[in-house]
Amino acid sequence: MGEVVEILPEHRNLFAAPIVFVIVVAFQFFSWWLEQLKKGGGKSATATRLHGEIKDILKEASSLSQPSTFAQAAKLRRIALLRRKNLQIIKSYMARR
Repeated sequence: MGEVVEILPEHRNLFAAPIVFVIVVAFQFFSWWLEQLKKGGGKSATATRLHGEIKDILKEASSLSQPSTFAQAAKLRRIALLRRKNLQIIKSYMARR
């Protein structure tokens, strides 16, 4: 029984390094999370709106599959392409910030 009491303090030191590591990683993650929260999260409201508009426009363009509506579908696809370019510009601006 006396040996068990002497061995336990040695084993306690084995867990010190992993515990410190977990604490440091937790603080790093918390710091990163606060920084992201300060920046405004992931997407801006404009980026979210543009993404929704692109989705709606492409859905509408795909519904226009008749030969008589080909021109309108092509126009909608071009509009969606322009919106995607605007979305990329916004995302690159947000990444630089």
